[in-house]
Amino acid sequence: MTSIALIGDVDPRVTAHQAIPAALARAASDARLPLTWTWVHTTHLGADVAPELEPFSALWCVPGSPYANTKGALAAIRFARETGRPYLGTCAGFQHVMLEYAEAVWGLPAPAHAELNPAASDPLIAGLECALVEATGDIWPTPGSRLALIYGVPRATETYHCSYGLNPRYAARLDEGPLRVAARDAAGAIRAVELDSARFFVATLYQPERAALAGRSHPLIAAFAAAAVEAPV
Repeated sequence: MTSIALIGDVDPRVTAHQAIPAALARAASDARLPLTWTWVHTTHLGADVAPELEPFSALWCVPGSPYANTKGALAAIRFARETGRPYLGTCAGFQHVMLEYAEAVWGLPAPAHAELNPAASDPLIAGLECALVEATGDIWPTPGSRLALIYGVPRATETYHCSYGLNPRYAARLDEGPLRVAARDAAGAIRAVELDSARFFVATLYQPERAALAGRSHPLIAAFAAAAVEAPV
């Protein structure tokens, strides 16, 4: 049986947290995948997350920022990236992918998240010009990306519950790879990224899991579930 770690601070009042088990259950049922999942609270993650996370084949860093233990969430993302485990990040999971990667790979000292540090002069994760709280909008997967292959269509409609995203000042760094833009919105703002060098490593500012609450399967969740089952862990 394949097990996925859901990294975050589960709260039954959070819509995304209601949706995620339903989304995974749909993906498992649709493809008859032997799949289980376990919520891993960020306060359970110390500096060395390996003992806690090694039993899992894949990680999903879920919405719900700020996390109780930001360092633990970042350590979990680094563990997934460095061990090659399939990774999905949605909403806060996208924001924290950018924080982890900016520090570890781009070499930015202490990249800031404006939600956690409102006084930061140049935050990596900044307030959106228009908050996307319970908003719906179209996204365009980047041609040739893994996300484009997963969707199989040039445009899709997704739902958000988010007020923070990547500061546009840092967007050009994603042209260098291997972490690249995987989707944009109508205005050209970055809405998803993916890691070229990984088996499966995708992060979205939107919440694809919400499709399950409308009784629909989502291709990104299906692809993540399949990657988790296929992982050699």
